Amino acid sequence: MKFQKLSIVLVALMFSSIALTSCKDDKKEAEKMRMETEKMEMENAKKAEQEQMEMKAKEDAMKEEARSNSIAGMAMNNNDLSTLVTALKSADLATMLSEPGNYTVFAPSNQAFEKLPQKQRDALMMPENKEMLTSVLQYHVIPGKITSDQLAAAIKSNKGSYKVKTVKGDELTFSMSGDQYIIKDGSGKKAQVILGNQEASNGIVYIIDTVLMASK
Repeated sequence: MKFQKLSIVLVALMFSSIALTSCKDDKKEAEKMRMETEKMEMENAKKAEQEQMEMKAKEDAMKEEARSNSIAGMAMNNNDLSTLVTALKSADLATMLSEPGNYTVFAPSNQAFEKLPQKQRDALMMPENKEMLTSVLQYHVIPGKITSDQLAAAIKSNKGSYKVKTVKGDELTFSMSGDQYIIKDGSGKKAQVILGNQEASNGIVYIIDTVLMASK
């Protein structure tokens, strides 16, 4: 009887030991799985962060490339447009012509600005005349892209004279003399395109030999 009781106790202890060992093993396995899961989550988070950083770097590089190839960027890289660049910065229009968009710009060369009387040039660059300078520059910008072929076709289809409204709201009149594009402003003064159809990331640039002025 005593032997039977002892056997029962031993068996109970044995099963208890097995259960305890099994429980410990289960806890170890659960802890191992938890740590592996955490490690995987951290690695995935790090990978996602790295991919996000790489994507942002690519986007920034593309934006910078677009800015350098923008209308303003092209003007800044052209020594013959340095006066125009100074004027754009003074009028806070350089940013607009650096950002994505669709514009056709008739950019007066340095020589075009030199045609203006010195007193008028000085007046345009005065801080108190910023609104007037902005108005003059906006008169050189047309919404949308107009290629030289499109401009020629529009002139021909409108009996040799094509009018376009500028960003300022006033009109420019385009015509042709042979292969030469002529632009008449609101004051009746005429400008010629000396270099045309220059593609930019946000539009097209035509360099002209005269500063355009709207009618007063």
